Amino acid sequence: MKKLCLLITAISFLSSAFSQGPAVNSWLQNNTITGTYYNAGNSTAIGNNILVNCQKVEYSNDYVYVTTQGIPSYTTGPFQDGNPSQAQSQDKIFKFPLNPQPNNGNPTSTTAGNIGVFINGVALFDYRDGVAWNPNTNSLCGGPGNTSCPGGPNANMDWNRDAIPAEQDGFDCSKGHPAMGNYHHHQNPSAFKLDINVLSTVCNLYDADGLYVIDSTEHSPLLGFAYDGYPIYGAYGFKNTDGSGGISRIKSSYQLKNISTRLNGPNVGQVITTTGPNGGQQALFLGYFREDYEYIANSYPESLDDHNGRVCVTPEYPNGTYAYFCTVDENWNSAYPYAVGPTFYGVYSNALVNNVNESTTVYTSTVGVNNEDFKNINVDIYPNPSTNLIAIQVGEINKEYLKISLIDINGKLISKTKINPGSTIAHFSTETLYNGVYFIEISNGLNIISRKVIVNR
Repeated sequence: MKKLCLLITAISFLSSAFSQGPAVNSWLQNNTITGTYYNAGNSTAIGNNILVNCQKVEYSNDYVYVTTQGIPSYTTGPFQDGNPSQAQSQDKIFKFPLNPQPNNGNPTSTTAGNIGVFINGVALFDYRDGVAWNPNTNSLCGGPGNTSCPGGPNANMDWNRDAIPAEQDGFDCSKGHPAMGNYHHHQNPSAFKLDINVLSTVCNLYDADGLYVIDSTEHSPLLGFAYDGYPIYGAYGFKNTDGSGGISRIKSSYQLKNISTRLNGPNVGQVITTTGPNGGQQALFLGYFREDYEYIANSYPESLDDHNGRVCVTPEYPNGTYAYFCTVDENWNSAYPYAVGPTFYGVYSNALVNNVNESTTVYTSTVGVNNEDFKNINVDIYPNPSTNLIAIQVGEINKEYLKISLIDINGKLISKTKINPGSTIAHFSTETLYNGVYFIEISNGLNIISRKVIVNR
């Protein structure tokens, strides 16, 4: 009888948590695994002793609270633009509404700093990097090496710099970087090296992955939540808002203006001398500033509104929801406005809170994959045949601790490694192996799948 009561209690608890929906059960939780980072010039990851992903998820009738250090399980750094910071523990609590509401009045603009949180607890920033054009001095203001902008760092300037093209050298392989230790993404959190057109070579020396891998054949996983409580997805979704039409790249409706001059700003292409760690001659190309873009509504079913979202069906919301998308172009390079913005669709509230001041239920993740789904997991082994290195990449958000084993043709264990939740990639060196057939075994503790790989050095 006692066992029956415990079983009923457990079922009731799980039913309650899942009834709250993805805002409760989508977060990656961890209280044992710590993060790693790269220093410039050293391609060996260094431990930082900071817990990765989210440490606690709790919910009430109206809100979900997420406690996180803001550190991903993928390796961060280096930041090769002179940024002296590393990803540091944030020890934050974020509060999201379980029933977000559209804003029927004037939309709220996104702000500098956090505007959302990814499901691994890492911050989302909007397009800006705190640098703007000061027409009084005809120079850039704000940021390292520049004078302060009139009105302070959060002043509303006419021309505000877009962090994505301007700071590309400062992003790590996973397209993230820290601001005063607060590691964050402005854009789609997928590794540079996985884009169709690779814009940065940082992954060549300092390999990392990212939160997920773009897949043009599947709907993007749920990546996080904006401060107004609405979900954020990746690059691909259902073409039509009702879930029909197959999978399509979801497109931004912003485009560059056809201008050569900027009112109260520099000419397009004007060359200036910048200071700071990477100072030098800089051409202020079209797209250097956020205001170089304009919103053009169109009738394409896969296009987004001026907040970079749409009301649509998603796998997690079969009855429909408003959702933001991390937009990319046809080469999978980040496309403005990148995730959320420049205004919020919903009623905005600063999600960062000091404490939880209401009665809550703690949600303990019970994420697992059944045997059939695990057998069909999207795993890419490359290069195959291999010469010096084998990479094992999971093609979706990994929510489990995966053990990876390298086995020879006689069944002997050669080496083993792991892929932590919130990370997607593992490697084996093959420099000391004989040529021949080997097997990669991937296990989640309950199920095992095997893939053949050939070493031919």
